This record gives sequence, structure tokens and C-alpha cells, in this order.
Amino acid sequence: MAGDAPEDGALAILLHSHMPYVEGFGTWPFGEEWLFEALATSYLPLLDVLDGPGGDAVTLSLTPVLVDQLAAPGVGERFVAFLTDVRRASHELDVDGCRASGRADLAAALELAAGDYEHALERYAARTTGRGRQGLLDAFAPHAAWTSSATHAVLPLVATEAGVSLQLRTGIDGHRARFDDARAWRGGFWLPECAHAPWLDPLLEEAGVHAVCVDLTDVLGGHGAPGHLTPYRTEAGPLLVPIDRQVMELVWSDGGYPADGTYRDYHHRTTHDHHPWSVDGSVYDRERARGRAREHAAAFVRDVRARVAGGGLSVCALDTELLGHWWYEGVDWLAAVLEEARVQGLRIVHLDEAVRAATPAAPIDPGTTTWGTPRDLSTWDAPRVADLAWQARAAELDVVAAGPAADPRAVRELLALQSSDWTFMVTRDLAGEYPVERAAGHHAALREALAAPGTTDPAVRSLAPQAHPAALLEP
Repeated sequence: MAGDAPEDGALAILLHSHMPYVEGFGTWPFGEEWLFEALATSYLPLLDVLDGPGGDAVTLSLTPVLVDQLAAPGVGERFVAFLTDVRRASHELDVDGCRASGRADLAAALELAAGDYEHALERYAARTTGRGRQGLLDAFAPHAAWTSSATHAVLPLVATEAGVSLQLRTGIDGHRARFDDARAWRGGFWLPECAHAPWLDPLLEEAGVHAVCVDLTDVLGGHGAPGHLTPYRTEAGPLLVPIDRQVMELVWSDGGYPADGTYRDYHHRTTHDHHPWSVDGSVYDRERARGRAREHAAAFVRDVRARVAGGGLSVCALDTELLGHWWYEGVDWLAAVLEEARVQGLRIVHLDEAVRAATPAAPIDPGTTTWGTPRDLSTWDAPRVADLAWQARAAELDVVAAGPAADPRAVRELLALQSSDWTFMVTRDLAGEYPVERAAGHHAALREALAAPGTTDPAVRSLAPQAHPAALLEP
């Protein structure tokens, strides 16, 4: 908790950390270098903030599929090689190219950026050398509060209750196996894509889930509606905690803070995928941008104070990868928010504490909701991705129908196939054919495992080690 504000309102910052299962599946421009970039530019810098003043008030969600990859054999060595070989060389090539073309100013910005990866190497070594059996996961353990489904499946689109149970049990068991020694799980569960349907509530409750975040913007009214500041009871399941889009969109929207001209431009890239320009087209000036981040942090805290002045809980939920990776200055902004909250007297609460102390409102009927565009399931099951969506559902039914003969490999390939990431990337025109190829590969491996039980597949060796095939055999 931060600040000494009166008990009339508070902010909860929830960071949802997720990466599709890319470990061992390709490199640049798509594949496990996504994981390495997020680790270097988001996760390691974020840990410094979480371990600092006020960081314990931030609620961190880690998806099991991300954790599986961070714990995979050899991933640390490949990450170090990425930093020392790939990123050093790519920066050197771009620096030389800029100098040869007479752009010493761009070269200087690139040299400064290269230092970030050297710093990441130092951070990683400090956090993993002689630090226990789980390496980097031990650094996350004190902050790993919320978990999610095994592979970020959109749960309302899973074909059977047994399939939902598999996703829930595998994810929760994996989280507990890795983190309960350091921080006991209190039932906080991030619904992938905030996808909720009332029929899921009894299954969530049975799995031990006590609170989930939902997007009720189209249910409760516009962004400023006071109903978004109140958790809701359900008849059979966990509390529904609305995310507060009025606050979130200060950060995460087309006109949000990262669009400011001062910040580093993520989209304008050099030949080797680096970013020496600001959004306004000038050569990037790090100190100017950090100053702007502090200004935006102060403005954010003022706006949130006004939002909760009459009481209630504002939940600002952001993808962790926005901070540092997509929005280069985002981690600096977060650290400044925590400081500004103390200065301005805004109370920041951990979501577990807020849920435990909440007096929830009466149940509502939200229907099926997500934080997609629009706030329904169409991002993941519209005609454009219908083949992928139906393929996953049919594969699930095939595995369930196999009964006791269901092969463990088929179950893990099913979990991989159910990831929301493949349909999301197709819908948003991201990553070319990569998501289609990945889905096809997992489907083919699943069919092979059903046809020839007992085979092994090293490609998913680290995915969902706590998977319970028996969950699929329940009626």
C-alpha cells in the first residue's frame, strides 16, 4: 500500500504478463526472440521497480505459459547468447551504417540503446547466479500474485466443461508448484482476454478462483460510470472486478501517453530493427522523454485521485509488455506513478487486499464479455478465424472422445492449440503466416499423438508440466 489518503477510494495497478509459447519455435522476426526482447526490455526492468519503494502494491499476473518458457531448459543460455551475439552485432551494424551516411546523431542514439541490452545482461546475471533452483523465477516469486489458464485460452470458446477444467487446473497447479513457497496464491485469476461468461463461474469457483477482472464497459455504461469502481458478487463463483477503462485509456489507447511526440517511436525502425527516433520524428532524446514520463505520471495520479474521490476501486490493468517493450519509457512512468502516489496522497492497493476487504455489489447478468473490439468474442471466432476456432474445438472433442486412451502428448498439444494468440494475431494482421503455421503444427502433432500414443515431442517439452489429462475425462 502507498500513501496516506483517506479510505474513500483507491487505485489497483494490475500488470498482466503473457507470451505465447514461442520457446523453441523460430527466431527473428517471429519466434522465441519475442520472449527474449520482452525479458530484456520489460520483465527485467520491471523487477527493479517491483523490488523498489511501493512496488509491493502492484499486482503482477503471470500466465503459466510464460512461466513455463522462463523455466525451460536452455532458455537462459539462449537469452544470454541473444544479448551478447545478436543484439550487440545488430546495433553495431546500424551504428556503422548511420555513421557512414553522415548521421552521427542517430548513431549516438543507437549506442545508447545498445547499452540497455548490456544492462539487461548484468541484471540477468545478478538475478540468476547462485539464486536457487528456479533461476529467474525466484526473482518473480515474491510478486507472482495472479495466475491464468494454462495457455491463455479464451475460456468461453472452449468446447466442454472438461476442457475448461483442464485449462484451469493445469494453470493453477503450475502456479502453485512454482510460487507457493514464496507467495501463497489467494485465488486471483486473470481471465485471458478478459473473456467471461456466467456459465464459467461454478468451474472457476471449483478450481479455487476467488476474483477475476472483467470489462463491463458495454454492460454498466460509458467509461465514467461509477459502477466500474465496484466488485460484483456472482451466484456461483468469484468476484467480478471491473477494469476501469476511463483510467486505463489515459495510458493504453490511440491517444494515450505513449503517443506523445517526445517518446521513442516503436514503429519507425532501422534496418536491424532498432529505434533511434522519437514519435515526433526527431532523434530520440532519452532525458527529454524521461522528463515527459514524470509529467505524465503526475497527471495520471491527479486524474485517478479525481476519479476515486467519491469512493471505489479503480483497476488499471495493462499488459506488462506495454511497459518497456512497446512503450520504451513505460517502466520509468510506472516508477514515477508510485512516487507521485506517495506525494499526492493517492492510495494504491494490491488487488488481493482490495478483494479481501471489498463489500461487493449484488450480482448482475453481464452476459459474455471480453476486452476485444467490440467487447465480444469476435476477435477470436469471427469468420476470418473460423477455421482456427473450429479446429481447436474439434480437436478438443477428439481428445475427450479418446477417453482413457488420450495420450498426454495429445493433451499438451491441445493446450497449445487452444491459445488465444493464434486467432488474435490473424485478426490483427500480426506475424504473417506464423500463427497459422503454429496452429497447424500443433493440430498435426495432436492427430499424430492420438493415432500413435506413447510417442514424445521435444518441441513442447516445457509446456504445461502439471497438465492433468484426467480433467478431460470427466463427464
